[in-house]
Amino acid sequence: MKLYIQKPTVKGAWLWINEGYKAAWKAHGYDVIPYTDILEINTADKYHIMAWEYDIKGRNEALEVLEKAQKVYLYVQPNYFPPPWGLHPNWQCSLSDDTISQINNMEHVHLWNFGDTRSDFFFKWNKVLSLPLGFDSINYKPVEDSKYAFDICFIGGWANNGFNEKRKIMIDHFVEIKKLNLKCGIFINKDISLQDEANILYNSKIAINIHDAYTRIIGGNYNERTFKGLGLTGFLISDRHLLLEKHFPDLPMASTPKEMADLVAYYMEQDIVEIKTKNRLDTLNHHTYLERAKTLASL
Repeated sequence: MKLYIQKPTVKGAWLWINEGYKAAWKAHGYDVIPYTDILEINTADKYHIMAWEYDIKGRNEALEVLEKAQKVYLYVQPNYFPPPWGLHPNWQCSLSDDTISQINNMEHVHLWNFGDTRSDFFFKWNKVLSLPLGFDSINYKPVEDSKYAFDICFIGGWANNGFNEKRKIMIDHFVEIKKLNLKCGIFINKDISLQDEANILYNSKIAINIHDAYTRIIGGNYNERTFKGLGLTGFLISDRHLLLEKHFPDLPMASTPKEMADLVAYYMEQDIVEIKTKNRLDTLNHHTYLERAKTLASL
């Protein structure tokens, strides 16, 4: 079966998410074909599509491509998001009510989102599946090498969501952690290779996770770094997050930068080898893009 998935045009998280799903669909036996524009799809074929809401943009031709597919896995945005974030285009649904209605009437189109699909946020859509991000167990192939080993590590970007909130949050946390005088591998906007990222995470003792303000306050979706930290490092300390508390109740979480630094100092003195092994195995068994694609295919 042919499955079309968008070819990423930007670097960063979206690139790795798409690559993770592409590899997962291939592993499940699909003939994966990247597209730049959904209108490139040959509608004479039998095909499935993994598409994003912004691929549609209300274009009738794009809706026809959806309609002719055998199955569509369509990532959709909320119809409402609380202010101030919902006032920014990054958090607004780009489709008209008429387009939403047409998509809702296509029974073979399955709607999903990374986050908590609350009915008060997605009230115009039919049922939306909450399917969190995952760990790319196919493309990440770490090598054991002491030169990549850090006491704690963090790999990511400033990830400006339109309000540039995360930069200050990250700085506040790292200022406290720096006071511990540990060997820190903090890589922000460094565009390091996939292999180096895998090696750093795998060889380090503790991984750090930090979220945007909106996810900490509302819940929302937790980030891909959650699964990289658990799947590669095996031990993750995160800032406090409602969904993480729900899905990973044993995960050490901090409400303040000082609390995070205290947790780091505490666990640096503990033997966490068994915990790391358990978390890596649990992630491989339950939280990979292989499992996420399998869930979508079963719809």
